[in-house]
Amino acid sequence: MADTTATTRGGRTRTVRQPSRLRWPLRIAVIVYLGLLVVWPVAIVAFKTFERGLGPVLEALGQPEVVFAFELTVANAFWAVVINTVFGVGISLLLVRYEFPGRRALSALVDLPLSVSPVVVGLALLLVYSGRTGWFGPTLERLGLQVIYAQPGMIMATAFVSLPLVIREVVPVLHEIGTDQEQAASSLGASAWQTFGRITLPAIRWALVYGVVLSLARSLGEYGAVKVVSGGVALRTQTATLLVEERYSQFGADATTAAYAAAFVLALLAVVALVVVSVLRPSDHDR
Repeated sequence: MADTTATTRGGRTRTVRQPSRLRWPLRIAVIVYLGLLVVWPVAIVAFKTFERGLGPVLEALGQPEVVFAFELTVANAFWAVVINTVFGVGISLLLVRYEFPGRRALSALVDLPLSVSPVVVGLALLLVYSGRTGWFGPTLERLGLQVIYAQPGMIMATAFVSLPLVIREVVPVLHEIGTDQEQAASSLGASAWQTFGRITLPAIRWALVYGVVLSLARSLGEYGAVKVVSGGVALRTQTATLLVEERYSQFGADATTAAYAAAFVLALLAVVALVVVSVLRPSDHDR
């Protein structure tokens, strides 16, 4: 891409970039890549979902097992997002606003869920909270709290794999806004909670919203870690993703229709969430 110098009416010079010959080939390559990797597979799922018409899809989505699976999935995602929002904002403030030994190690640990397989995460939770051989599982079950093969373990697994999404959206914004306004508020007598509620939170609100939506989309589609800690029992611990895997492996058109329908709904929820937050999120010059 060649650069040329142009002179404005005020006598100032500015650099103008001429269009490169590779502009259209690069655009076409990106569109084809995204089409093959994202659009085509999702389109095939949508086609397979409605291949037999709308009636079988509605009938499949009305089955008690499917309804329960989606209710459990939404509940797990909700509590995982709540946990990640609270601890994500707290960890973000800790990483940006404070200096302490081990700060870099903590920042690296935050990215651990992105590099470790969710199956490994589920296995680790199983080893720690198993009611038979886990470190804390037998004690917790004696107190009446079952973690593994129950909803608490599923929520923990879902929260773990989606934790970095909130933090990595909030941290750059905290770096960008600095601490001048917060220090001014403190000097005027504002408490820590007042400073956070009136200065910090409004400044990071869109980064927080975007991180929450990404965490929600990730939580709705979690499979590996939840499969290990839940057992996938229908009408007890089977989420929507586990139901998709089970129904797709069964024989019969009704089972595959239920699998495609559940997969389509999960994909639709994720896409709608991202589209909504993209529409609501202000552009850079509006902030």
